[in-house]
Amino acid sequence: MALLVHLKTVRDLRGKGDRIAKVTFRGLSFYTRVLENCEDEARFDEMFRWPIASRVDENEILELQVFNYSKIFTNRVIGTFRMVLQKVAEEGQLEVTDTLIDDNNTAIRTSVTVDIKYTTMDGTVGVWSDGEFLDVPGDPEGTFQFETDSLLSGHSHGSGSGVSPGRSIHGIPTFRKAGKGVFSAMKLHKTKSSRDDHKKDEPATLDMEDLDRKALRLGGFGGLDPDCISLASVTAVTTNVSNKRSKPDIKMEPSSGRPVDYQISITVVEARQLVGLNMDPVVCVEIGEDKKYTSMKESTNCPYYNEYFVFDFHVPPDVMFDKILKLSVIHSKNLLRSGTLVGTFKLDVGTVYSQPEHQFYHKWAMLSDPDDITAGCKGYIKCDIAVVGKGDNIKTPHKANETDEDDIEGNLLLPEGVPLERQWARFYVKIYRAEGLPKMNTSIMANVKKAFIGENRDLVDPYVQVVFAGQRGKTSVQKSSYEPIWNEQVVFTEMFPPLCKRIKVQIRDSDKVNDVAIGTHFIDLRKIANDGDKGFLPTMGPAWVNMYGSTRHYTLIDEHQDLNEGLGEGVSFRARLLISVAVEILDTTSTEIVSSTEVQVEPVSNISESATGKIEEFFLFGSFLEATMIDRKIGDKPISFEVTIGNYGNQIDGVSKPPAAKKMKKKEGGGESDEEESELIQQNSSEDEADDDGDLVSVSSTPPMKPVITDRNYFHLPYFEKKPCIYIKSWWQDQRRRLYNSNIMDKIADKMEEGLNDVQEVIKTEKAYPERRLRGVLEELSTGCNRFVTLANKDQNQAGRTKLDKERLKSCMREMESMGQQAKLIRSQVKRNTVRDKLKMVQNFLHRLRFLADEPQHSIPDVFVWMMSNNKRIAYARIPSKDILYSIVDEETGKDCGKVKAVFLRLPGKKGFGPAGWTVQAKMEIYLWLGLNKQRKDFLSGLPNGFEENKAPRTSPCLQSVPPVSLVYNMKQVFQLRAHMYQARSLFAADSSGLSDPFARVFFSTHSQVTEVLSETLCPTWDQLLVFEDVELFGEAGELRDDPPIIVVEVYDQDTVGKAEFIGRTFAKPITKMCDEHYGPPRFPPQLEYYQIYRGNSTAGDLLAAFELLQIGQGGRAELPPIDGPTDSERGPILPVPMGIRPILSRYRIEVLFWGLRDLKRVNLALVDRPRVDIECAGRGVQSALIQNYKKNPNFSTLVKGFEVDLPENELLHPPLNVRVVDCRAFGRYTLVGSHAVTSLRRFIYSPPDKTHNNWASAARLMNGYMVLTNGGSQSRPCSPYTRTPPRTLSRPAGDVTVNMDADPSVRKMDTVVKLDATSDAVVKVDVNEEKEEKKKKKKKKKGEVEEDDETDESMLDWWSKYFASIETLMEILRAQEAALAEAEEREDQEIAAEGADIKPDDLPVKGSKGKEKSRDKSRNKEKKKSHHAGEETEKHSSKPKVDELLVYNKELEAEYDNFEDWLHTFNLYRGKAGDDDEAALDDDRIVGRFKGSMCMYKLPLSEEITREVGFDPNMGMFQSIPHNDPINVLVRVFVVRATDLHPADVNGKADPYVVIKLGKSELKDKENYISKQLNPVFGKAFDMEATFPMESMLTVSVYDWDLVGTDDLIGETKIDLENRFYSKHRATCGIANSYSVHGYNVWRDPMKPSQILAKLCKEGKLDGPHYGPGGRVKVANRVFMGATEIEDENGLKKQTDEHLALTVLKHWEEIPRVGCKLIPEHVETRPLLNPDHPGIEQGRIEMWVDMFPMDMPAPGPAIDISPRKPKNFELRVIIWNTDDVVLEDDAFMTGEKMSDIYVRGWLKGQQEDKQDTDVHYHSLTGEGNFNWRFVYPFDYLMAEEKIVISKKESMFSWDETEYKIPARLTLQVWDADHFSADDFLGAIELDLNRFPRGAKTAKQCSINMVQNQAELPCISIFKQKRVKGWWPFVARDENDEMELTGKVEAELHLMSAEEAEKSPVGLGRNEPDPLEKPNRPDTTFLWFLSPLKAIRYLVCNRYKWLIIKMIVALLLLMMLGLFLYSMPGYLVKKLLGA
Repeated sequence: MALLVHLKTVRDLRGKGDRIAKVTFRGLSFYTRVLENCEDEARFDEMFRWPIASRVDENEILELQVFNYSKIFTNRVIGTFRMVLQKVAEEGQLEVTDTLIDDNNTAIRTSVTVDIKYTTMDGTVGVWSDGEFLDVPGDPEGTFQFETDSLLSGHSHGSGSGVSPGRSIHGIPTFRKAGKGVFSAMKLHKTKSSRDDHKKDEPATLDMEDLDRKALRLGGFGGLDPDCISLASVTAVTTNVSNKRSKPDIKMEPSSGRPVDYQISITVVEARQLVGLNMDPVVCVEIGEDKKYTSMKESTNCPYYNEYFVFDFHVPPDVMFDKILKLSVIHSKNLLRSGTLVGTFKLDVGTVYSQPEHQFYHKWAMLSDPDDITAGCKGYIKCDIAVVGKGDNIKTPHKANETDEDDIEGNLLLPEGVPLERQWARFYVKIYRAEGLPKMNTSIMANVKKAFIGENRDLVDPYVQVVFAGQRGKTSVQKSSYEPIWNEQVVFTEMFPPLCKRIKVQIRDSDKVNDVAIGTHFIDLRKIANDGDKGFLPTMGPAWVNMYGSTRHYTLIDEHQDLNEGLGEGVSFRARLLISVAVEILDTTSTEIVSSTEVQVEPVSNISESATGKIEEFFLFGSFLEATMIDRKIGDKPISFEVTIGNYGNQIDGVSKPPAAKKMKKKEGGGESDEEESELIQQNSSEDEADDDGDLVSVSSTPPMKPVITDRNYFHLPYFEKKPCIYIKSWWQDQRRRLYNSNIMDKIADKMEEGLNDVQEVIKTEKAYPERRLRGVLEELSTGCNRFVTLANKDQNQAGRTKLDKERLKSCMREMESMGQQAKLIRSQVKRNTVRDKLKMVQNFLHRLRFLADEPQHSIPDVFVWMMSNNKRIAYARIPSKDILYSIVDEETGKDCGKVKAVFLRLPGKKGFGPAGWTVQAKMEIYLWLGLNKQRKDFLSGLPNGFEENKAPRTSPCLQSVPPVSLVYNMKQVFQLRAHMYQARSLFAADSSGLSDPFARVFFSTHSQVTEVLSETLCPTWDQLLVFEDVELFGEAGELRDDPPIIVVEVYDQDTVGKAEFIGRTFAKPITKMCDEHYGPPRFPPQLEYYQIYRGNSTAGDLLAAFELLQIGQGGRAELPPIDGPTDSERGPILPVPMGIRPILSRYRIEVLFWGLRDLKRVNLALVDRPRVDIECAGRGVQSALIQNYKKNPNFSTLVKGFEVDLPENELLHPPLNVRVVDCRAFGRYTLVGSHAVTSLRRFIYSPPDKTHNNWASAARLMNGYMVLTNGGSQSRPCSPYTRTPPRTLSRPAGDVTVNMDADPSVRKMDTVVKLDATSDAVVKVDVNEEKEEKKKKKKKKKGEVEEDDETDESMLDWWSKYFASIETLMEILRAQEAALAEAEEREDQEIAAEGADIKPDDLPVKGSKGKEKSRDKSRNKEKKKSHHAGEETEKHSSKPKVDELLVYNKELEAEYDNFEDWLHTFNLYRGKAGDDDEAALDDDRIVGRFKGSMCMYKLPLSEEITREVGFDPNMGMFQSIPHNDPINVLVRVFVVRATDLHPADVNGKADPYVVIKLGKSELKDKENYISKQLNPVFGKAFDMEATFPMESMLTVSVYDWDLVGTDDLIGETKIDLENRFYSKHRATCGIANSYSVHGYNVWRDPMKPSQILAKLCKEGKLDGPHYGPGGRVKVANRVFMGATEIEDENGLKKQTDEHLALTVLKHWEEIPRVGCKLIPEHVETRPLLNPDHPGIEQGRIEMWVDMFPMDMPAPGPAIDISPRKPKNFELRVIIWNTDDVVLEDDAFMTGEKMSDIYVRGWLKGQQEDKQDTDVHYHSLTGEGNFNWRFVYPFDYLMAEEKIVISKKESMFSWDETEYKIPARLTLQVWDADHFSADDFLGAIELDLNRFPRGAKTAKQCSINMVQNQAELPCISIFKQKRVKGWWPFVARDENDEMELTGKVEAELHLMSAEEAEKSPVGLGRNEPDPLEKPNRPDTTFLWFLSPLKAIRYLVCNRYKWLIIKMIVALLLLMMLGLFLYSMPGYLVKKLLGA
């Protein structure tokens, strides 16, 4: 099937010019040739043809664009023609003439004529003949090309540094260019473009500023649509992006297996609702094998612990994240008994690490009982869990309100997306059988066994162990079997979804001594399940999994055993295991369920052979084109290469016998290293080959060959024209579909990654139009996704498709489809200003794609290439089989199938760690092809042309289809390579001096050359041309042109003794010129580019170089472009980089500000005494003045010096500037102290101020900083994130601006925005106190509901009130920010949804920048609303009086203000060898001091205006108005508020912290005031020290742990550079308070009043002002501010003052033009504490601030008092009046009636030993009890924190008391008293004294609801109410864990302060003073054995009175009846007889 488009003409064009057209269909574009100078008609007359795989849909669109073509600028679109192909699809042909439309969709005059044909072929995809695609009609230039092929991507147009499909590289910066090599969304085949006319000098097609004119060399008709130009091709100026992928693929060292430091900190806060009565719970925290316990809390089921545990680990990440973290609650554990388990909760560490901020904070873990899964929830533990790796810093989230956290359901400890109600589930892991196990006994043992037993059995006894969620199960052991069959299943019972990510399946060898792992496989549950709406439960298989590990030959001590445990990359195939996984959700209500969670192992039935797929014969072919860079250690013996796939091809230790069933006569040892032998075998086997190569003998290794020397480090194999080949046949289940789908997704992802790297590169180099490239990326993504949906849908009914295959396919298709749609949508939203946000979104797509592409069910094992020497395995490369798998459909083919790729071999396992892993063991150019044997005909198609096949000799002439044993190239081309090595920068420091002596070695093919050695530098400028003569390359010329081999550049450090030390390596591709091409623009001469140098996985610098490969034709070298001979004779024969390649230079002047040197360490044990700084840049430099005596004054006497230097015009090529410090010793000796390289001078470039903007530009820029809440807090400049003022609106530059800061609350504020005229004095009223107003109003409202005491009295307020109010505000703002962020995200989702539904919502943000005014206005109002909203929120929770606030920064102050480097910069000086760990954290050890100063660099000549300014001091150059650097005395006042989350330092998991402050020589220790056993100590201390800057400028604040014996340990310390703060323009000496007052808690701290500060600032900034005017105005520069003018003194008298006005200006100083910057407010900063023993891991945080006062100014007042608040003493009196409805527990002694002997017990939480009981109310028959009993509880309480403070000794051995802070909770319990047995617990209630429900008025109204729905009921606080009386319910849990009501109590709570209590004392119980009257109890309440008669009277008379009466009556009646009957006869007789 194909679509043909014949573009005929375009008419009615305007003007005259060059035209070009582009035709696009299904994302694939063709370009026409350029028609030069055509006027009104362009006759293109060109045919384009798209071979297509699926029918043309009638909705598909063909797009045609016509451009005005420009050589230099971007092509301009004239018009576009789009056509729906409905008619074409129906009729098959159509000719159209139609008008074009322009960008605004309006028709223009120009018209176009096209002819469209559509040919269908009956038959499905993939049956075309190859010929159909080979040539594209009308494509003389080979322009058949995907739109985003980079221009260089290796077609006939200039293949700059691109790469054709011919080669890609395994493990180097991937040079896969977008397009052909990766994934051309339409091509299903390879284009062989005709290569006849390369001579055309193709014009360039890119716009000038876009590409910095460097693109001129990139000819070609490539992607003219700027959206889709792969920048890889274009940023030649910085680098060919593709040449330095962010991390090169080549991992010279696998990083996964290396151990790292981790710290896991867990705080167990409390537990609630534990199931059980009156328990003594302990919480056990267990990680892996480590256990820690909390203390035991007695008789409570809601214990409060607040205990902190830290676990430190040093293990590889995989091991860490698989560890299980288990929390369990144990009941009544003590020394003798282990206690009973209440419940457990477990999750793996990886789950915590994958949380935002790597932590769960204040979450409730739900406990369940592992022995009884039907039992439900056993309680909750509230905890914080954080996992910190090296370099992660954990932000402590803001504490949410207590009430929020009490909502347990809403705060469960579960990751996002896990349902709250987790169910129990069974996980079935079925283990069927394994194949291909290695032998696990040495041959000696085998021989011994054979001698004894007499038979040779398989030497392995395997079993399988499965580990999941901390439990392990194992199958039975199969004795002596390489192919064991188990057919067993391991069943785990675990909550679903589980919080453990991986199941570990391991085959182990059972052994008498110890079992060892044979291989390990991890099943990632996220990959085999999908939790979406249409998702599926985890399922997998039955499928084979391949296991890899160490090499197969068995040694007793296997050095690579770790690999078999699953750590690191396996280096050899170990076995395959057939398994399946299924999950069944349990119905816990059913009766027959097994309730235990023990692991079970059960047998399962066998599965059929075909269940895993049909077995097919696969064919693997490989050819070794080159083997170079072979390490010299192995270069002396012959070397061969072996390729294995599974056990096929493995000749040394393959052992696996192919099952006979498969009829494979695979001869062991086919192709043994000896050639003759292999020939014999092949001759023997040739008779069998009559049936079409039925039994091909595999040749899996190359013949051995002796290496030849290349240079002193490396050897190469002399293959020359004869390239050895290997081929292997193997049999596997045919599951290619899985790999195909992965390949399609991988290719989309690769292409996308490439595009994203381009976009980042564009943004980084600040090129134009990153949004276009991003749109292009999204375009490709959506095309790719749609393509996936079409392709993946095939082969649905293939054998062996598992449930997972089907489900995965469905979910992948859904995902891809939605991703495609989102990509389209986002593409339409990409604008200039949203590029960065969208880039983040698109990167999420990339992660998603990579995740989807990873196939959990394996099929064909990976291919290993081993280098063998002496029959030993030396080095290997592992190539995933999917990468080389062949398919008829291009997208499904592996990315390296049928391509030549460079592969680097490396050492196996741990040998490859560290320096050993950096040396290349060998570099191979290798070609691999893997596919079904029946598809074999194409297997040579990707090789470079020009070879003859050389087959093994045969006896019978029957068949030609045997693969070749080697290829002989008869075509070879000769080239000259020119390597222009210009310079390197930021190299790794390899010598102890902290510098290196670098030289570079360049390898190309089998040649190598070196540059000269430059000594003592990290930024060498070699400026050297290396010429490689006569380089022979094999293959067809055209292919080499498009795809030359890669160049490896290694940089070494020359050492005088020993061999050179490796610094790093990089890779490059040369630009190729064939002998028939012209040497000239646009491709030549090549441009210098940056190549990233790598050392292991870390970067080690950049290389600036260019490489060209020139073909030598018939005329020999004479035809090559000439090389200018050496120009400077002193360099000898060294050739410099020629003109035209070296950069163009301009004259610059660099001025250096020399301030001083700090903290210089000793050099060679001698102190530094007379240091000097040398600055060098590009060979020029300047020296500072000599510091005469470093100890006395480390500052320089001359401040500014400058020098002139020639630097490249292009900023990106600027060389680094080197700072070196030398110490001048006696006798003219110099020693290097340390050095620093300033890699980018960019931030020091001076740009003259733009006069036209009249200083408004800067003000406008400052505005961005204010949009904080609306844009998620990204500030463009340091600006506090808590700025409470709304953003001001600015507009046209104009007269005076007035800012009203009226602090008078009586006036209602306005928020007006006035347009500023050029003349008017406009007023901008900015409302600050509006929120406060709102609050006042609220307060009045509140008054109605609850009687509250009036506003807090001023005298009550102290500094802490201010601090807590500020923290509250901080939380409020953080919450508002979060809400704003959430809202923004929500809006974005809505937008996407809306656009998806084609509705354009009106409220979308203003598009484009039509009127910044408007949008700024909007955002401002939005923020207003937001802050009001935030205000209301807090209002609901607490109504706080207006307290002046300060700013609490939750980070260091300098982080907020750009390190205070506003004019003084600090440069660290390094010395010593750099550390080789990947992390830079270790560089701290190399710092030997700091240089303070600055640079300024500008182009000469400078404009006159600057130098003519008033007061310009020529000596200071650009550094005007800088203070003197003479020594200055300063009073430093350090306030330490508190520390949080300290690392425990003592065995008991606590610490005894105290503060130490060091400054210079002086040290203050606060040891005697240590705080016992506290990890969150409140210090509240101020320390005064005197210091002299610059000698003493580094302040160290440390927290130590006090120890009774031994030295005190450092917990952590923080360092503050006071000097930078002191001199900063932000005025960090003393924070500016929010308001000015002369007395009270908010007294002004600074010795200078605001007006004095303002006057000083104006003077220094040469500003006009301040002018104070009437009516509360002040004018500074052209701004007018307004504010209050009155102040109250202590006596309440009002006085006039200007201070408020001045303060208003200071608070808005950043708005002052030219000199404005934010002044530092009164604040508290939070600094992390670090410990040198645990680099990079926070040990806690300290809140503090520093004030500095120069001694030559007036002295400041006394330090403000911040000592911690003392808790206030209270007394709580609880009167228990009555109880009612208490459950009856006992049976009466005689009558068996229900009754209870009730008493009530009560205590305050934390004071259990203080518990008090009432007397007993005996024999309550109704549950009523009368007590009139008083409990009295004295306690200390902190109002601000709402906590009770308890000080007590922890145990009898404790040295001192420990202070605890716990919530104020009163517990009341009701008990039944028993005389002889333990009392029975009946029920309890816990009242939080701050928030408890109001008691019911009567017992009837009191119900269990008061406990259950506490949140909805109105709550009261005893601290506000003082006295409360009412009824409260007692509750307990019944057998089913349900809450039940067990009684009611009438109580009265009365709270008094200690003073009030003293005045009116009361007695306990019913004692004096103020006794309570005796309760009126019924007479039954006594003891029966004391007065038995009374008891009988009560028991008998009361109860059975009526019964007794009835019985007596009945008795009387009976007696009468008896008497009657007795006497009747007698009487009758008498009567009858008449007697």
